[in-house]
Amino acid sequence: MSLVAVHLRIAGFVHGVSFRATMAKTASDRRVKGWVRNLPDGTVEAVLEGRESDVLKVVDWAKRGPPRATVQRVDVRHVPPRNFRDFRIES
Repeated sequence: MSLVAVHLRIAGFVHGVSFRATMAKTASDRRVKGWVRNLPDGTVEAVLEGRESDVLKVVDWAKRGPPRATVQRVDVRHVPPRNFRDFRIES
């Protein structure tokens, strides 16, 4: 299986709306590995790694976010895979 990895930066109303927890569940359900964290500037940063079709589904989810979020922009950049073991929420 060929892995792809992307780095995301999500802007909008994305703190305090369970964005990280919901992304972690969405990624784990798709067998996508990596991490997600809040940044001090109010954005959310994430790295997603897995099969391309699964990663793209999580990226599509990130463009909407959980019900209480208002996503304004998602910057996506391809990065080298790092063979993560799981998906985690970082602080």
